[in-house]
Amino acid sequence: MTATTRSEYRLENLSCASCAAKFEKNVQALPNVTEAKVNFGASKLSVVGDVTTAQINQAGAFDGITVAEEKNSRLEKPIPFYKRKENIVTVLSLVFLVIGAILSFMHDETYPPAIVFFAISIAIGGASMFKTGIQNLIRLDFDMKTLMTIAIIGAVIIGEWREGAVIVFLFAVSEALEAYSMNKARQSIQSLMDIAPSSATVRRAGELLTIPTEEILRGDVLLVRPGEKIAMDGTVKKGSSTINQAAITGESVPVLKEHGDEVFAGTLNEEGGLEIEVTKLVQDTALAKIIHLVEEAQAEKAPSQKFVDRFARYYTPAIMVIALLIAVVPPLLGADWNTWVYQGLAVLVVGCPCALVVSTPVAIVTAIGNAARHGVLIKGGIHLEETGRLNAIAFDKTGTLTKGYPEVSDFVIENSTEKQALLRAVSAVESLSQHPLARAIVNYATAEGVGHADVTDFQSVTGKGAYGNVEGDQFKIGSISWIDSFTKMPEEAIEMATALQREGKSVMAIMKNNVYAGLIAVADPIREESQALLGKLKEIGIRHTVMLTGDHEQTGKAIGKALDMTDVRAGLMPEDKLHVIKELQEKYGRVAMVGDGVNDAPALAEASVGIAMGGAGTDAALETADIALMADDLEKLPYTITLSRKTLRIIKENIMFALGLKIIALLLIIPGWLTLWIAIFADMGATILVVLNSLRLIRINK
Repeated sequence: MTATTRSEYRLENLSCASCAAKFEKNVQALPNVTEAKVNFGASKLSVVGDVTTAQINQAGAFDGITVAEEKNSRLEKPIPFYKRKENIVTVLSLVFLVIGAILSFMHDETYPPAIVFFAISIAIGGASMFKTGIQNLIRLDFDMKTLMTIAIIGAVIIGEWREGAVIVFLFAVSEALEAYSMNKARQSIQSLMDIAPSSATVRRAGELLTIPTEEILRGDVLLVRPGEKIAMDGTVKKGSSTINQAAITGESVPVLKEHGDEVFAGTLNEEGGLEIEVTKLVQDTALAKIIHLVEEAQAEKAPSQKFVDRFARYYTPAIMVIALLIAVVPPLLGADWNTWVYQGLAVLVVGCPCALVVSTPVAIVTAIGNAARHGVLIKGGIHLEETGRLNAIAFDKTGTLTKGYPEVSDFVIENSTEKQALLRAVSAVESLSQHPLARAIVNYATAEGVGHADVTDFQSVTGKGAYGNVEGDQFKIGSISWIDSFTKMPEEAIEMATALQREGKSVMAIMKNNVYAGLIAVADPIREESQALLGKLKEIGIRHTVMLTGDHEQTGKAIGKALDMTDVRAGLMPEDKLHVIKELQEKYGRVAMVGDGVNDAPALAEASVGIAMGGAGTDAALETADIALMADDLEKLPYTITLSRKTLRIIKENIMFALGLKIIALLLIIPGWLTLWIAIFADMGATILVVLNSLRLIRINK
């Protein structure tokens, strides 16, 4: 391993945000380490440098943090509640505390056996905390464990054994609660990792082998039976079946997959047997990329978290100074030492920044994990927060608001009795044409059940249309002006064509043996969910929706009107969309851009939040955008905005809870009412409120 080698490690026993920060600092201080980054949300460590696992384990020994090399580790099964170390310690501490309390109430607080049980409770519940706190105290490194250690030692010195034991127990409860909340939040990644099987059945050299997914190569053929999960990304080589893709894309309805269709690792084969040719290695699958990006997203600190981190850096030393002044100044002025030292210790306890430090990361990790389970990939806390503050959304038209491919919308003929015959002839001529709209006409004819016809003397006229002979008759299909140059079209037909063009449709005229026969209109149809989506966006307060398109202004305005967009910008090149986004940001502030992640890349990058359609299997969408809608499903957009707004609100509430309860408790110093009991309840109460409030985000699903 060289000084520039980057290694990834999974972390175990990483339960608190301050421990994560200290562990990162310890690893950075190791010889030959040039960079170290701890991802608290995903329990991962990234290290650049020449370092051994033993050295890293030593760096985490202060809190029992251990590591396993990422490439050699698979996800551990969750440890049951009753087997978790922090929960066992908390329960044992409580047992001895209760025995001591009973003895003290039966006799008094100075009763020796009661003191012994309080001491045991303190030793069991606070052992790891004391070890770290004393080490920090020697190094003058003040964190929450240092504050608690000083407070408990002080309580013992002044004879407050019972209150010292209560402090240790309640601190152990808050530590266990924080560990529980982070484990709960991390379950999003754990569930993603668990959905793909670890082995698969492969046909090699005529033999069927069951091998680990890490050994499967591109070109291998997987055999997937009904009810089995697909182990690797690939294409269907043989068979057809419906596939439940909810784990990857969030789609609730299974999708039919046939020969040549793409399938993803972790999806469920429901009905038929499939043979799948592997196209990606295990580390390159869509699922692997999603897991990686979710973990990276949870590592990226949101603006509110950066604020809390900066605040906590100054907050803890300030609390130390305040506690010292309260403990020393009044006695120097003649007050009772015992009373004011007690008050100073209470300030240390109430000042512990546990709730403040955990107020943001738990909410961010929970929200990003929830979104991933619903097929929405949010690539960081900053993007989550920005989405919650959006004032306007710009949409690319083609492939986003519309289906992205042309379909026949209208077929109007002079003689309705000849509809099938005319469509059969037109389809036959267009089947030989290379025009983009020709495929739409052929598909329409196929859907209508029209049979095939032979064409002779076919000719394509660039920019005008095409013609050919079908069963002895000549048929011409092309622009209105081209057909009108051969035969005078009826006024009603001209008016009909103009009306259809105003609706944003491409209109072609049909001529049979130099006689006008009818009109056929083709359009890029609006997605079925687009109109409902825009209505939902307005319901949740997005007042400005803008459509960006390269189409003609008339077409753009017609579609914009049908969708009730507040603004339409037409005739745009990709670079023009970039300028429009800048203009919208000047007018509305935070603006999102929704596109397909390829030709909209400049606009997606410039927008406050870039949202790409169809993230599953689309590398460009995953790499370019801040948010990817994995199932190409616009209906996930209102959910994402709602989730982001609730996350923002919960973070603000958490910070208010964390600081508000402490401020109230500190104000009790003035009348002399602040006790160690009140202090620890204020600290633990804030932590409980913050954690439970954050975990509400798990329930948001629409």
